[in-house]
Amino acid sequence: MSSNIPVPGSTTLSPQRMVDLDRYPILDLDGAGRRLATDCRRQLDEVGACELPGFLRPQAVDACVAEAEALATVRYTTEGWGPAYLEIPDFALPEDHPRRILGRSAVGVVAYDQFPEHSLLRRLYEWDPLMEFIAAALAKPKLYRYADPLGALNLAVMGDGDELAWHFDQTDFVTSIALQPSAAGGEFEFAPLVRSATDENYPAVAGILRGGSELVRKIPMTPGTLLLFQGRYSIHRVTPVAGERTRHVALLAYDTKPGTCASELLQTVRYGRTARPHPAASCA
Repeated sequence: MSSNIPVPGSTTLSPQRMVDLDRYPILDLDGAGRRLATDCRRQLDEVGACELPGFLRPQAVDACVAEAEALATVRYTTEGWGPAYLEIPDFALPEDHPRRILGRSAVGVVAYDQFPEHSLLRRLYEWDPLMEFIAAALAKPKLYRYADPLGALNLAVMGDGDELAWHFDQTDFVTSIALQPSAAGGEFEFAPLVRSATDENYPAVAGILRGGSELVRKIPMTPGTLLLFQGRYSIHRVTPVAGERTRHVALLAYDTKPGTCASELLQTVRYGRTARPHPAASCA
């Protein structure tokens, strides 16, 4: 069930009007949109990321920021220390091993069921043409929205002092839309494809965790940018946020199989509560 949080909405902004379809013809997957998807796939293969700046029109960005500011009042904030591999450290390893180096993370999250049905971000996430374009960009035959009533669509909210430590994702890809940068800090940094399925490349990862690597790149936090990112093999972080302006990013969760949802333990850690989907959904 969607939330009753009063968020600003716009009946005139359909997903088609939110996206700059002149610049990004995602509805034309038999023509210009297919060429755009192919270029995204090339970028993902080369550096593990594809940026589409100005994907949302300025009016849509302004409306989504107003929505995000209202939703942020009910965010759930977590803070803690952990390794880049998002697992319990192996204390049998040397103290300076990458799997034992801990980093601090602090971030607020608004869950999917807290977005009202008229939410612009929710309507965009539930718009099939966007999902179909992302599938084409990822060279996947089909994508499905998460069945997770909390994790399908999230708003990441970061204020003064918040940060995300260096980490690898446990999913193959993440789709995000930048809405509002912080006044200072809050930079997205990553090391492209620093490891692979067959090589953990611990020396390079250790260098990044110690803060002295030339492999690290930055992606500007530009409002309206759609970012496709493959973080399973590209270590990444968000640098500490500073200032009074809140950093807002929408996270849109898709998978190559239907019925995806998080375990109750993971939901508790991320959202401070649990919510189960329809019984037909399979949770992992």
